[in-house]
Amino acid sequence: MRYYLLFLFFPVSQLLFSQTLVTESDTIPRDTTYWTKKNITGLDFSQIAFMNWNAGGNSSVSGLLKGDFSRKYVRGNVIWNNEMSLRYGVNKQEGRELRKTDDAFSLLSNYGYKKDPISNWYYSARFSFNTQFTDGYAYPNTEDPISRLFAPAYLFLGIGSEYNRKELNMNFYFSPLTVKTTLVLDQRLADLGSFGVSKAIFDEEGNLLRRGRKSRTEFGLLFTSYWKKEFYKNMFFENRLSLYSDYINKFGNIDVDWQLNVDLVVNQYFKANVGIHLIYDDDIKAKEEIAGEQVIVGPKIQLKQALGIGVTYAF
Repeated sequence: MRYYLLFLFFPVSQLLFSQTLVTESDTIPRDTTYWTKKNITGLDFSQIAFMNWNAGGNSSVSGLLKGDFSRKYVRGNVIWNNEMSLRYGVNKQEGRELRKTDDAFSLLSNYGYKKDPISNWYYSARFSFNTQFTDGYAYPNTEDPISRLFAPAYLFLGIGSEYNRKELNMNFYFSPLTVKTTLVLDQRLADLGSFGVSKAIFDEEGNLLRRGRKSRTEFGLLFTSYWKKEFYKNMFFENRLSLYSDYINKFGNIDVDWQLNVDLVVNQYFKANVGIHLIYDDDIKAKEEIAGEQVIVGPKIQLKQALGIGVTYAF
């Protein structure tokens, strides 16, 4: 009987001991947090009003809603960075309809892998997408939009190498193999050949022979750079540059997208910023009014300057 009780005791005690080990191991915290996130929303506001102002002027109010969201995964020699940016601004001036001042939606996903843990060089693959939310017009004409949602939209997909210095907020990316796709999903704009797509073809009598293409695909090289630095207490300088050249069509003709921003941080909720955005794209043809008619004069440098004071909220 004594041996029988011992025989029962050992399996039961072994089971309880193993359960205790499992329970203790489950309570040990494991480092599974490889993701970092950043969410920043803001509203810039400006207003000017006149009453009996001898020098004259029009009262106006402007607002810009913006959001920047990022998700970054870092584990060992792997880094995966995802960013989403939204901008939408309007202006209302006395005696004039509501007009759009800013409109942008962009996505960026960048995956990198490095062989050496101490190296700053990565093998990298990158995807980006850019479009807008609402119709754009060549004011005062508000009948025929010159741009719309997904007209245009730009997609970049490529592989290359990336130099990343986290401690310096510096990043350089070079891809000799990048596919650029331009979408113009509005048929009227596609028929006009807007943003570089093939326009509609008509015969001598004006009969439609072929509708305009809604997409255009290019294959070329892409270089991008990013740098952000605090050059004075609570004053930050940010530089973003993108250069692209197509191998097949006019190689050496470079599309430029360059943004410069200076942020002045008052506190965690209030911030002022000054920004300049320059674009040059050979596929975007400018128009001028000559003798009462809109005439295409070719590509021109596009320049936008912005000054904003507003509130921000990070979560």
